[in-house]
Amino acid sequence: MSKTATIELDGKKYDFPVVVGTENEVAIEIKSLRGDTGGLITLDPGYKNTGSCKSAITFLNGEEGILRYRGYSIEELAEKASFLEVAYLLIFGELPTQDQLDKLYKDIKKESHVDEEMKKILDGFPKSAHPMGVLSSLTSALIAFNPSAVNVDSDEEMYNAIIKLLAKFPVLVAWTLRKKNGQPLDYGDSSLGYVDNILKMMFKKPHENYEVDPVVSSALNKLLILHADHEQNCSTSTVRIVGSSHAGLFASISAGISALWGPLHGGANQAVIEMLEGIKQDGGDTKKYMGKAKDKEDPFRLMGFGHRVYKNFDPRAKIIKKSADDVLNQLGVEDPVLDIAKGLEKEALEDSYFVDRKLYPNVDFYSGIIYRALGIPTEMFTVMFALGRLPGWIAQWREMRLEKEPIGRPRQVYTGENLRDFKDISKR
Repeated sequence: MSKTATIELDGKKYDFPVVVGTENEVAIEIKSLRGDTGGLITLDPGYKNTGSCKSAITFLNGEEGILRYRGYSIEELAEKASFLEVAYLLIFGELPTQDQLDKLYKDIKKESHVDEEMKKILDGFPKSAHPMGVLSSLTSALIAFNPSAVNVDSDEEMYNAIIKLLAKFPVLVAWTLRKKNGQPLDYGDSSLGYVDNILKMMFKKPHENYEVDPVVSSALNKLLILHADHEQNCSTSTVRIVGSSHAGLFASISAGISALWGPLHGGANQAVIEMLEGIKQDGGDTKKYMGKAKDKEDPFRLMGFGHRVYKNFDPRAKIIKKSADDVLNQLGVEDPVLDIAKGLEKEALEDSYFVDRKLYPNVDFYSGIIYRALGIPTEMFTVMFALGRLPGWIAQWREMRLEKEPIGRPRQVYTGENLRDFKDISKR
């Protein structure tokens, strides 16, 4: 027997169905609330208690530190899968067979060329332009070179649009970095795997051979997997709500990039390094700043510790911590900023204030360390986040369109002035 929830208002009772997910998440379905009650709505700033959709892609339990893609634990995927396998899983629902994976990458390589005219758009940006602004613009500009709308009822058209984005997006990411570094643009090497080719496109120097470091490749593969999806966060919800207007895939992803840009979302790993730089400039005293973090009267915020969703630990951080250690050891990086990071990590893991409050280093903390060690500019960190999140955005957009979800249209509670008479300008 299905359950119902009852709302009572002004002596009248209204029943609404209770929906239970496969992981026993419980929700009250209120889509008929306004119509049934003659105007009543819910008010939930930030949508912290509002489910915007049903989704079969990602399960997240912040209280227990659980993250799964399509039922597979993030720990097992990060250990055993390639990023392209995880992308296929998120988008199409199952892990690919070898033949399916081979076809996917073959199709991606065929579509990896970016129209030469896109370089003119890139040239229009000064070197000082923020890479996220450049990436968002370039992604949106793909529409001009692929103007036809995607027929979501056609498996072939949907597949082709997805392949184009998976193929061209890494090129745009690499071009964004090379533009910032003043280097010539590069298309990489079609003989390399997906992640190795990304590294070559980003880091190959003119007139020099580039050899992919397996430790670096493994760390980047893990980072991209860990960032691939994270349920209905700010940027993912943006992709879905923009797509709900039947905007195209490229336009929807471009909107997601803009949402990711903010320091409270994808910009968090950039904020970590900027915090560490500030501590270095102030003498590098980590104990001083740990004390400031514990002082409620002090405005200083310790970036990269704790998480607004994970109330225990960030399972992604546990995975990537080892990769961060491996990269630092492999590259032999000597950097006082990274030394400060390791000092903060050690103190936080041993300080009862942080341990009791479960303020552990999160994935943004360790990803910032890795990107810094690889020589990626701080402003590029969020671009790397977007590269990892791409398959999740695609999967969410595809699911939303195939489920024929209605256009997103939140309500509001109006708190402005009541009806007023217009006054002539001479009487104001």
